[in-house]
Amino acid sequence: MNTIISKLYRLIHQTDNLIDFEESVRTLMYELFASLLGDVFTNMNTVIVKKKQAEGWRVERNDEREIQFTFGGVRFTHTLMHDLEGHSHYPFDEWIGFKKYKRRSPFVEVKVAEMAAESTYREVAHVLKEWTAVDISHATVGTIVREVGRAQAIADKDMVIDLEDSAELPEGEKVEFLYAEADGVFVRGTEKKKSHEVSHAIIYEGWDKSGKRVSLRNQKVLMTTKPTSEFWKEVQALTANHYSLEKTRVVTNSDGGAGYTAEKFQEAFSQSEYPVLNQLDPYHVFQGLNRALGAKQSDYKTELRKALENHDLEHFNLWLDTYESTLEDSKKTEKVKVFRTYILNNWDRILNWKKRIDNPPEDARNLGAMESNQRRVTYRMKKRGMHWSPEGAEAMVKVKQGILNGTLREVYLADLKRSARKQREVKKVVRMSSYLHQPTRPSMGAKQGVIGVYAPHSSAIGKLAKSFR
Repeated sequence: MNTIISKLYRLIHQTDNLIDFEESVRTLMYELFASLLGDVFTNMNTVIVKKKQAEGWRVERNDEREIQFTFGGVRFTHTLMHDLEGHSHYPFDEWIGFKKYKRRSPFVEVKVAEMAAESTYREVAHVLKEWTAVDISHATVGTIVREVGRAQAIADKDMVIDLEDSAELPEGEKVEFLYAEADGVFVRGTEKKKSHEVSHAIIYEGWDKSGKRVSLRNQKVLMTTKPTSEFWKEVQALTANHYSLEKTRVVTNSDGGAGYTAEKFQEAFSQSEYPVLNQLDPYHVFQGLNRALGAKQSDYKTELRKALENHDLEHFNLWLDTYESTLEDSKKTEKVKVFRTYILNNWDRILNWKKRIDNPPEDARNLGAMESNQRRVTYRMKKRGMHWSPEGAEAMVKVKQGILNGTLREVYLADLKRSARKQREVKKVVRMSSYLHQPTRPSMGAKQGVIGVYAPHSSAIGKLAKSFR
């Protein structure tokens, strides 16, 4: 402690402003903690080696390793050993959870991925360099994102496999109503004129209102760039692992595009004994109306909106025919035909779901949250000249999914999490390693001495000496 205080005093004298002082203190703090943790790791390695030697393991050699933490690179000694069968191990690395060939701590990697889900790779690298001891390139940030995202993708795939292999559905929460919406959004690929479709689903139990702000209750998200057939399997597995839907009324919403039809929803939520109610997304209906009739307000648009809201097909055809008869431009006529076809093909799905079921919830609202939720993808992965490889796009959406569902850190550390037994071993080894610590200098006690006065007791220095007796 005295050494640290003396260094702080020295830094105060060596710097002439608080900015330089604080930056120097931060560097000192990083170096100190990295050094101390390195000593702890080395001591714990010694304890584990002795324990393994007692079990018959053989020491091969001692090696140096460095792991990058947020506060700096931690260097420590770890021992290569051979077990009774002759297999090579670094027992300390296996015990604490360091993977082979890893140079960064799990927290650094998962934190980098979480930051990259909101900012560009270059921005993440810059912020890390400014605020932590982590100095990596933007390319390394991309590598970390792909690795962390791959962990979430593997967890989702395993969830599908477990559901397919299981003899019965897992026991989940029982809810009276469940709502689901799905849509796709395209992001540009690295190959010319090629893009990737991000399939996106949100599943929620209702709505919570705080003042004027409305949020989705217990929202769960699924995103992937894989084919829609795999997407719907993951949706089904995610839902089955959280809910028992036998007595649940499932209400769904989509734009009716290829891959997001009513049949897909029915298949994904087939465990419910009720038919899955699917409505055409109102946003896309009125977006199609604006494309066909223009953005300006008109009597035609007003009457067509009324016809759609009242589900009056005769009124709809009457007003659309009337509008079409006023057109002379063939391109505008074609837009009207496209809109008519879209509406007629999905007429049975243009509905107000609250009027189609008995006793809807008191807080029931119209569905249509998908468009605002798509911004999670578009704000990060579109515009600004962004192009994505297949692996990079899949990793990014899986990282965002893991963050939103609160599963990213859990799945990334799935094979590193200690069991209760192993955690008890941790406490035991930490106590044992403390025995290895020896003070650098044995205490000699307080020393005593006398300073000669060499002056009359009546003098000023003599009186001062008498006051100390």
